[in-house]
This record gives sequence, C-alpha cells and structure tokens, in this order.
Amino acid sequence: MTKFFSVKKYGHERGLSAAFRQWRAESHCRFLHGYSLEFEFKFGAIRLDEKNWVVDFGGLKELEAWLRETFDHKTLVALDDPMMETFQRLDADSIIDLVAVDGTGAEMFANMALEFSSELIEKQYGARCWVESVTVREHGANSAIAERSKLSD
Repeated sequence: MTKFFSVKKYGHERGLSAAFRQWRAESHCRFLHGYSLEFEFKFGAIRLDEKNWVVDFGGLKELEAWLRETFDHKTLVALDDPMMETFQRLDADSIIDLVAVDGTGAEMFANMALEFSSELIEKQYGARCWVESVTVREHGANSAIAERSKLSD
C-alpha cells in the first residue's frame, strides 16, 4: 500500500520568537532564553484528494494563527514553574506576553503542535489524512520530534 506525505514548514524567518526556561535544568537552560522557533509538519494520507494533494497548504491558516498566538513574541512558562507568580506579575505589567503551558522545551512544543494540528486536520479532512509528525527546531543544531502512534493500514 502506498502512503503519501507532504510537509509544511514555518521556518525561523517567520519570527516565531519565544522565550522560555527549563526550571528543572541544572545547566544554563534553567535561565530564561529564546529562539525564533521553526515548526515542520509532516502530513500523511493513504489516498490523495481530488486535486492529488495530501492537504491543501492554503487551508492551514488556522494552524499558522495558532502558532502566532502561542509562540510569536511570547514567554512560555510551565504551569509548575516555582516562579510562575513572578512571570504572572511581569505579564500583568506588560513586560512579557505569558503563555502558561504544561511543560517547556522543544519536545513539549512539538507535542503541543502535534495535538493542535491533529485536531485541526481531523476536523478538516476526517480520517483520510493525519499529522505524522511535528519537528521543532530551536536552531540548526537542536531539534525535537513528536510523532503520532502509527495507524494500522
């Protein structure tokens, strides 16, 4: 059986500049730092649509809007960060634009994007296609991938 894949990338040049910290780290990652994150979505299908596409890239406006709302000039802080109240005060004083998340780091961001995009693709296309994986790149040397459990053929 043939499977088809297509890839949509929101590159570093898109300016999804997010700051975060891994408060549990003993390394310098415990400090607030940031990247212009890159997101790459891999979509899969067993059959193409009437245009011979896996997904219509032009129909992903909601995905890009979510990326901007979540990562564009945002400070992402884990809900269990012991300094959450400090970050909330900074947000209230318009010093940062706070987004509280379950956890921080490229792996968690990839998983967040996988969950959101999977719901979106299912809503738009039903069972015909799916999100195979999401890769998040901090820069050329660091990235993480969240991959969905394999579908049975």
